[in-house]
Amino acid sequence: MSEYSLGSLEETILIIVLMKDESYGVEIAKVYEEHMKQSISLPAIHIVLKRLEKKGLVKSDFGEPTPERGGKRKKYYRGTPTGYRIAREIQERRTQMWLLVPNTPVQYG
Repeated sequence: MSEYSLGSLEETILIIVLMKDESYGVEIAKVYEEHMKQSISLPAIHIVLKRLEKKGLVKSDFGEPTPERGGKRKKYYRGTPTGYRIAREIQERRTQMWLLVPNTPVQYG
């Protein structure tokens, strides 16, 4: 069993980060909304990204300043080898659990 404990939102954001070589907050929010069919605030995403980075599951770097951002730099996130490993472990555990769910509901009464 892994030494990492992830909440549902952390797991979802980690998977989104792992989908591409690198991602930034607005892009992560768009992918989240597309796949989860609900909105999420940028501050919520940034809080989760900080937690994932503290756990060593993602790493961040700043891009180059751009005129369209008023000279500000985007902060890009990418998965670490540990992040990929933990995501795989979570996926494998979930798959094993789903294999135990019967195809038809159990009838009671």
